[in-house]
Amino acid sequence: QVQLVESGGGLVQPGGSLRLSCAASGSFFSINGMGWYRQAPGKQRELVAAITGGGSTNYADSVKGRFTISRDNAKNTVYLQMNSLKPEDTAVYSCNVDITYYTSGIWRTRDYWGQGTQVTVSS
Repeated sequence: QVQLVESGGGLVQPGGSLRLSCAASGSFFSINGMGWYRQAPGKQRELVAAITGGGSTNYADSVKGRFTISRDNAKNTVYLQMNSLKPEDTAVYSCNVDITYYTSGIWRTRDYWGQGTQVTVSS
């Protein structure tokens, strides 16, 4: 069983910054890819940023140059540094991690979702 705990959301003015964290705990062998998604009211969930186990990153065009994803493998944690926030960044942000674990003599992978954290950008 794996638990993901997110933190760092809140209310910020346009142009401000926030840093989201997502810490994984539980029984697993390794964490592979990690990512942040967001869903605004009335819209589909979209990928914001992702980082592979090797550290390669990928960003949505709308956040390039403003957001930075990083990970601390020693802490099993992924971060999303969000700068120059805009009202259109308002959404519930959720982390997703892909985990490898060993069970019943078989290696398996599956992904887990965090509970989501609200980010509101408003003056």
